[in-house]
Amino acid sequence: MSDQNDLFAEQRATKRSSVAPLPARMRPATLDEVVGQAHLTAPGAAFRSIVESGQPVSMILWGPPGTGKTTLARLVAGNSGARFEQLSATSAGVKDVREILAAATRRIEEDRGRTLLFLDEIHRFSKSQQDALLPGVEDGTVILVGATTENPFFEVNSPLVSRSTMFRTEPLGPEDVAELLTRAIDDPMRGVGGGVSLEPDALEALAERVGGDARLALNSLEVAARIAGGRNRVTITLDDVSEALQRRVIRYDKAADRHYDVISAFIKSMRGSDVDAALYWLHTMLSAGEDPKFIARRMIILASEDIGLADNRALAVAVDAFRALEVIGLPEGAYALTHAVIYLSTAPKSNSVTDAIGRSRRLVDESPAARVPPHLRSASHAGQKALGDGVGYIYPHDHDGAITPQQYLPDEATRTFAFQPKRLGEEARLADRLRDIDEALGKSGRR
Repeated sequence: MSDQNDLFAEQRATKRSSVAPLPARMRPATLDEVVGQAHLTAPGAAFRSIVESGQPVSMILWGPPGTGKTTLARLVAGNSGARFEQLSATSAGVKDVREILAAATRRIEEDRGRTLLFLDEIHRFSKSQQDALLPGVEDGTVILVGATTENPFFEVNSPLVSRSTMFRTEPLGPEDVAELLTRAIDDPMRGVGGGVSLEPDALEALAERVGGDARLALNSLEVAARIAGGRNRVTITLDDVSEALQRRVIRYDKAADRHYDVISAFIKSMRGSDVDAALYWLHTMLSAGEDPKFIARRMIILASEDIGLADNRALAVAVDAFRALEVIGLPEGAYALTHAVIYLSTAPKSNSVTDAIGRSRRLVDESPAARVPPHLRSASHAGQKALGDGVGYIYPHDHDGAITPQQYLPDEATRTFAFQPKRLGEEARLADRLRDIDEALGKSGRR
């Protein structure tokens, strides 16, 4: 009877596969078929060793869409003989979690093996939902494999993170995507079928334009094959691919970890004076729907942090771009942002303002109880003057150049220099001016 049941199960699986989309049909059946994640699947890699041991641990797979997280979870279950249960955090609730935990407990008690729970988009589970899952993970009732596109250290409860091994999946390179597309063309059983071929330039364009997303690549290939078939062709052309894709996919999510990576690349490109890279990342963010005011605020910070006194106009340019956005919004506001990015990227750079902040704060930390020198204290009442407050203060405007030697720092900090100018851009002139000021004040020792 069991053989007959197995036969029927096999027949049902075949029928389901025949109507499944191409990414599901082409899903790798072994670790060796997985493409683009060699750091996980290569011989000796930690992930592969865990899978091949047949004794998996709870884990979180973190990476962009279409990088094989579901496939890897299924391979973990298949190699351990565990029952594969899948929930999506966008639709499942605490009740669903408890039902799976109860069923998993029964399987263990009845010697029917363990249960692997694949929880897609685990970052979307609320705290109460994650808390409901925690006991089953702690006592080993289920093997949890969570998948997320967002940084789990920020978005997943710390207790779950601490009980899980973290593995990161990477976007596929164009050569990896091309390999998967070629497999789908060549495989007569699981692939697109019908003797379909793919022109070399169409293959290259599709591999390049999906942003490392294997699922998108295979879905697009299937659509392109149908477009070609509707035109009585078995060869997929570049036009078919372009129509299937409609537009280049920008792999960016304002709410995900990629958001922080791209803004970081943007700032570092401007700091490094690479105007072309800075413009690329700016328009990547704008095309993906990033809040333009968020971008403009970061540019204002950079203007002081990384350009500062080397070009005093930089801060005004960044603030003006922010104001322009407030007045006109997008899409026209992109002109102001682009204008400012070009200016900030090509401006001379100095981090003397940043250094001055650090030195000033260290100085304050080292002398927290510093007393204001008596001659600098307020003396608005006659009684204060009788106590010596304000006595001996020299009014600078009564002297040549409006500078005269007197002590402005507390006694504990008189030999320190919070600001060290650099001879970069306009700041070189400031350095000369400061040398004259130091001489007039009787200071010495600044670099």
